[in-house]
Amino acid sequence: MFGKVLSMVVGFLIARYLGPVSFGDLSFADALTAIVAAIGTLGLDSFIIREIIKEPGKQNEILGTSLLMRIGVNLLLIPASILIYLFFHHFSDQPGQPLTLIVALLSFASFFKSFNVIDSYFQSQVQSKYVVHVQNICVILSALVKILLVWLQMPLIYFAVALVFDGFILAFGLVIIYHKKGLHIRQWTFSTSRAKSLLQQSFPLILSAVMVSIYMKIDQVMLKSEGSAEVGIYSAAAKISEAWYFIPIAIITSVFPAIINARQTDLDRYHKRLVNLYDLLVFISLPVALLISFFGTDIIHLLYGNRFEGAGSMLSIHIWSGIFVFLGSASSQYLLAENFTMISFQRTAIGALINIGLNFWLIPLYGGVGASVATLIACIISTFYIILIPKTRQQGIMMLKSLFLVSAIQKLARK
Repeated sequence: MFGKVLSMVVGFLIARYLGPVSFGDLSFADALTAIVAAIGTLGLDSFIIREIIKEPGKQNEILGTSLLMRIGVNLLLIPASILIYLFFHHFSDQPGQPLTLIVALLSFASFFKSFNVIDSYFQSQVQSKYVVHVQNICVILSALVKILLVWLQMPLIYFAVALVFDGFILAFGLVIIYHKKGLHIRQWTFSTSRAKSLLQQSFPLILSAVMVSIYMKIDQVMLKSEGSAEVGIYSAAAKISEAWYFIPIAIITSVFPAIINARQTDLDRYHKRLVNLYDLLVFISLPVALLISFFGTDIIHLLYGNRFEGAGSMLSIHIWSGIFVFLGSASSQYLLAENFTMISFQRTAIGALINIGLNFWLIPLYGGVGASVATLIACIISTFYIILIPKTRQQGIMMLKSLFLVSAIQKLARK
């Protein structure tokens, strides 16, 4: 929680200092490399945890194989990101200043995420507290470095280097904490057969990770066609709108074990708890969306000053996506519990494709406002896609009732 809030505050500070154009360039490069970097995870995280639990004696082989696969793929993704950017830059109507070095640096920052296999190890041992300690230290160091850069009034390239530093210190911290537990990376080994087995299992999740990344980041990439300033203004609005997305994850993580337990013992209680979860998420997100819709421009001026003109209207639209992100996060856990993983992938893919299509149509007409509308519509359709599937339709109807406060009113009427 502390790390999320600190990162959010520093993010606002950087945007205010850099201004729309430079912040737009940084946001574009970050979004582009994030989409490509989604491939680099190889969808392995959950499988590493499962395999170590199943075969604890093979943990060095599992971790070593996973790390080397990720390093190999991420090294290939660095030139791939640069080539994709150069292609985009060459055919863009408003290419702006070349960002090749910044894209290269942010791609290199993603490379260090290969070492997140150590995080998966600690999760398999139910010892995530050690990773949390490392992450908190890294967040503080990162914040201090970025605040120093703002204070020294350093140019954009230094903030890209700072993001590489973020990746490096987290990877270094994970290695140190692993060694402090009496374990050693040099004992890790690579197995070709293990690599094939892991890839066969994780391939669907690679596609899913890419679709999620496209779904979340494609608007900032496509908006570059309208110039860096438009990307910066939109990204400033989106940063505020998305700043609280960790809240549903925290709530769902805390309550879902009880919901799963109810599924095994009492189906009526299981469905009631799901309804209560949907009601709670709407109860949290709806007032925030209403409040920010009315005061969006004032919030933008307070956080960023007067240079991000137009971000207020984008924020007033984009903030409504949060309601559907909250409901979508909860229903995704339901789909996972029911083993409807293909439906989960389908709705993410549909959301991504709709977002791309709407961005092609709306961005040339309305710029960042069009991107905000596209994101909102894509979130609505993606979240309620499950209504079209007979076996998940009831969940979609339950979410609709929560959204329109029907179930909340029914509860009040019964009291």
